[in-house]
Amino acid sequence: MRLVIAKCSVDYVGRLSAHLPSAVRLVMVKADGSVSIHADDRAYKPLNWMSPPCKLQEAPGVWKVVNRAGEELRITLEEIFQDTSYELGIDPGLVKDGVEAHLQELLAAHPETFGEGFTLVRREFMTAIGPVDLLCRDAAGAAVAVEVKRRGEIDGVEQLTRYLELMNRDPLLTPVTGIFAAQEIKPQARVLATDRGIRCVVVDYGKLRGMERDELTLF
Repeated sequence: MRLVIAKCSVDYVGRLSAHLPSAVRLVMVKADGSVSIHADDRAYKPLNWMSPPCKLQEAPGVWKVVNRAGEELRITLEEIFQDTSYELGIDPGLVKDGVEAHLQELLAAHPETFGEGFTLVRREFMTAIGPVDLLCRDAAGAAVAVEVKRRGEIDGVEQLTRYLELMNRDPLLTPVTGIFAAQEIKPQARVLATDRGIRCVVVDYGKLRGMERDELTLF
């Protein structure tokens, strides 16, 4: 991972145009090729980014990050304060607690929990920033990304939002809608999810476990 702290301005040129005026920011370049620009706020969410596969072209004072669609993230560097690289190695990934992991497994076995006609495409569908818990198709065949939590809070909604932003750039998936599934969902998380067009589903873990026991003892 390469971390660059610099005074810079940023322009995104593609289907939409966006401009970040000059300021001191963190530019993060990951081993997978992704480039993201961060301010000293907004928690973990970048101000702008380019997901892999993309190519970084460095020239004096200007970085250009270009993806396969020809979209460009142009970083104009005015002053570099720090440029450091670290070898992080292979990450073992997020280990969910037992209930959350089992809940994901049960929902994968019973996608109809989300609605009639839902089918599972796969568990742990990988995106450039990590795996979304479940990728499903609804009755109409449209893609639906499902994030599963034991307790649904705002950070889970933010996580699913980032997945959806990336997945909707894939022409083979878009349009992708989202479902935030949990045993309980905090009111603030529900408000944020609704505002972003994400459907909330409160899951009865005990009922799902009962369905599992019925299947296991059928014969």
